Amino acid sequence: MLRPTIRKRILGIAVGLIFLMAITSALSTVMTRRIAHQLDEFSSKYVEAYGHLARMNIRSLEQALALRRIVISRMQSPPDTALSAEQRKAYAAKGEEIDAEAKAARALINAIIDDPSTTSDDARLARIDDRIERVTSDIRRYLGEEYQRLLTLLDAGNLVEARASLARTDTLRDEINQRIEGIRTEMLAQVRSDALMTMRDQRTAIVFSVILTLLAGILGLFFSIFISTGITRPVRRLLDGTRAVEAGRLDGQIDVTTRDEIGQLTAAFNNMVEQLRHKERLRETFGRYVDPRVVEGLIDRQSPAATDGERRVMTVLFCDMKGFTSLSEGTTPQGLVKVMNHYLSTMSGPIRSHRGIIDKYIGDAIMAYWGPPFTGHGEQARLACLAAVEMADRGTTLRTELPELLGVRAVPSDCDIRIGVATGEVLVGSIGSEFMMSYTVMGDAVNLASRLENANKIYGSHALASGPAIAAAGDAIESREIDRLAVAGQRQADAVFEIMGRKGELGERHLALRKHYAEGLEAYRARRWDDACRAFQSALDAVPGDGPSMELARRVESFQANPPPADWDGAWRLDQK
Repeated sequence: MLRPTIRKRILGIAVGLIFLMAITSALSTVMTRRIAHQLDEFSSKYVEAYGHLARMNIRSLEQALALRRIVISRMQSPPDTALSAEQRKAYAAKGEEIDAEAKAARALINAIIDDPSTTSDDARLARIDDRIERVTSDIRRYLGEEYQRLLTLLDAGNLVEARASLARTDTLRDEINQRIEGIRTEMLAQVRSDALMTMRDQRTAIVFSVILTLLAGILGLFFSIFISTGITRPVRRLLDGTRAVEAGRLDGQIDVTTRDEIGQLTAAFNNMVEQLRHKERLRETFGRYVDPRVVEGLIDRQSPAATDGERRVMTVLFCDMKGFTSLSEGTTPQGLVKVMNHYLSTMSGPIRSHRGIIDKYIGDAIMAYWGPPFTGHGEQARLACLAAVEMADRGTTLRTELPELLGVRAVPSDCDIRIGVATGEVLVGSIGSEFMMSYTVMGDAVNLASRLENANKIYGSHALASGPAIAAAGDAIESREIDRLAVAGQRQADAVFEIMGRKGELGERHLALRKHYAEGLEAYRARRWDDACRAFQSALDAVPGDGPSMELARRVESFQANPPPADWDGAWRLDQK
């Protein structure tokens, strides 16, 4: 059973903090609503009322402009009666708008006065309302009378008196506009006073909320320190144990000193470490026979590597040692094992460093693959081709190391490395019987990579790759098209390329070789035997002993004597695996 002390203390802290938060929230809500109401009154009433007063002033000016246009239209020769009638209507409309703006401003001011929930200077607002009413009344009375007198003088043609009446009208309007401006100034002062009051209430609410929040934080911190004194020691032991596991040390165990939640957690931690030790032993054991990433996927059934099987586009590589049979004939079993281990370790290094999966060792042959979930789809071919370049380079070094390993002066001259790379759709997953399973790949791409590795015998090359593999590798490598080849078991011929090296690392001789070989291959397919012969000879002049050039030159010589049939498509077909 769980000890109640920790649970009750934590529950007490939670209840106390919830109570303080509830009080804080309730008071904050009340004050926030009050401030929100004041802000709403400020924005929707004070500011709007001030806007109506400003528009009163503008409409008055627009009315004065309409009046001047009336006078101008009547003083023209002949008088423009149409414009005069239009401006009279405009004058009357502006007067109605002045009344409407004044009425709207007074309605908002009275609404503020009638609202008891907000603090405002009602006496001052009442004076502003009274002044608006008097200004409106004076506009209707004095300006209206002078306007009618001006129209009568204009109709009678008494222009001298009309100008005097217009001057009196301007004087009256200036006085009224000054009065309106005074009202606006007083209203603006009231707006600022209300804004200051709202800001004061807002600061009060913020201070109150901060005080309550600090109080809740201090109480929570006090109780947390009080409770933590009883649980920090076992938690620290758990933390030290976790760090040890994180560092890879799985040989430790934590003593269970309590029977509460921490004690149960400690026991569960010890069980977890035991399971990790068991899983690590499995990984260490199987990692020497199967790639550790595959082992991890098989142990963790949630990993994509543990799927029953699915079709994916992957890149497959086969590597074999040329001349292994003749090398092994005169070697003792101990020496052969030593050579094989060194050879397989040397060739496996580039595969592992380029994130490939070594599927199996078949005698002196190596099968490896790249693709999801171990490498990204867009980089698998590039990594495989770069691994092939490094394996070919190591093959040259291996030839110089074998005599020392075998204790002989020299190894057979034909001892060399052959590599085949192909990209295509394969079946990947755990394949086998009920007695034994293997996580591997199967399909045409696997067969093609194996055939291309063997095709190096024909062309005297080191590393051949399929067209899709070269295209997917992009500009990471230097390559040249060798031939259009239909391997055993394949009807359609496809372009086959030689991996020559990393991008930008070819010397002038090999660049010339690639150029002349491409010219020779083009002439060869076009049945221009003499041109093809010259091009391949130029390629051999650039790099003497180039296997593909020698093979194609031999074919050209054969076709010159015995031309191919009329339907020959320039492809070469291999009948043997």
